[in-house]
Amino acid sequence: MQLGTSQPRICVRRSQKIRCANSQRHHQSISQFPPMNQSVAAIILGDDSESRLYPLTKRRSEGAIPIAANYRLIDAVVSNCINSGISKIYALTQFNSTSLNSHLLRAYSGAGLGKEGFVEVIAAYQSLEDQGWFQGNADAVRRCLWVLEEYPVTEFLVLPGHHLYQMDYRELVELHWRSEADITVAVLNAIWDQDPGFGSLKITDENRVVEIKDKSTGNPKCQNTFDCHWFSSMGIYLINRDVMIKLLKESFPGANDFSSEVIRGAISTGMKVMAYPFDGYWEDMRSIGAFYRANMESTRKCNRGYDFFKRDSLVYTLPRCLPPSVVTDSLVTDSVIGDGCILNRCKITGAVVGMRTRIEDGAIIEDSIIMGSDIYEMEVPQNSVDRKCMSIPIGIGEKTRIRTAIVDKNARIGKNVAIVNSDNVREGDREDQGYVIRDGIVVVLRSAVIPDGSIL
Repeated sequence: MQLGTSQPRICVRRSQKIRCANSQRHHQSISQFPPMNQSVAAIILGDDSESRLYPLTKRRSEGAIPIAANYRLIDAVVSNCINSGISKIYALTQFNSTSLNSHLLRAYSGAGLGKEGFVEVIAAYQSLEDQGWFQGNADAVRRCLWVLEEYPVTEFLVLPGHHLYQMDYRELVELHWRSEADITVAVLNAIWDQDPGFGSLKITDENRVVEIKDKSTGNPKCQNTFDCHWFSSMGIYLINRDVMIKLLKESFPGANDFSSEVIRGAISTGMKVMAYPFDGYWEDMRSIGAFYRANMESTRKCNRGYDFFKRDSLVYTLPRCLPPSVVTDSLVTDSVIGDGCILNRCKITGAVVGMRTRIEDGAIIEDSIIMGSDIYEMEVPQNSVDRKCMSIPIGIGEKTRIRTAIVDKNARIGKNVAIVNSDNVREGDREDQGYVIRDGIVVVLRSAVIPDGSIL
């Protein structure tokens, strides 16, 4: 919603959901608050070393994983900030961060950020005071406070960098301001089938968070729909600047995790912690299967997932000077095709085909993700050290069939290959052969070579 135009809102609980209703009882007009681009700075956190999307994260962080042909996962979070009027964005990165850092620096040098806006990457570092790497998301923010305090903002919005959702952060900030909270936590306003890992929050009828349980203690169960006060945290925290500094430097100087240590500690010391309910689509990419389904949703006419085509909530990414895709005598249905692809007499159904993908004659791609290529390889290199790839160019070879699979970037798939998991294997490790199986999905590794005639 647009700040300064909507009526004040107050949240009350009904049954198992937090519902919002218009109210005229608030004495303060939203127009009296400072503009978002002056008052709020976003802190986007990189993922830790224990990724659930391996092997896609073998050489990159989760936020850098390609999605929906032209984008990367972190684009969704940065775009939420830009669309919400937040133009001061810090990205704290550490593990496998080279491609993520490069993407952020190249993609967001000025897109929609205004004269004073920026996306600043703060990579993990060691100093005379701190000899180790970041020990957790709270430790990362504490170690970077000297940079974050450069601009006189009043709130910090802490965001995970690899979740897929569209949220207008202005609504969260408005609720935070109106309730005069110290901290506001975004929660899933629905029953969630799995614990996202950021803790379960006990919330009163006034929307105040009074207790938090982390995933190690199990997800609390409700006795009935009328006394259910537990909601799953999304790992999104809006924290007052002075409160952030006090918590990280004074109250809990040894805390490493926001959810289990900082937020719980703030509640225990009597700080006002409020909940912001979120009703939209949200995916925390908890597995290869979840990542696969999120991509497949983008190919469907009745999209129930993330909407990359929403006009009033644009998704930004790195501008590229690529030619339009060339489709020659091919049948393409219910698919998303990225820029600069070359599709020759092939059949593609329900697939996501990334940039610079080359698919040769007679190939069939069904319900799969092809992440594309970083380069065009029109001729096979003859001086290659690896003899296996001397006759296999980057792309999908002739008469190859791929079904329910993820093919990572720069893979070389030969002719007459069948990647179909005909034995319906749920989990399998064949990294030495260039692929693994996760959740029944065949994942071909980045730059893997799959020889002619192979059956996976």
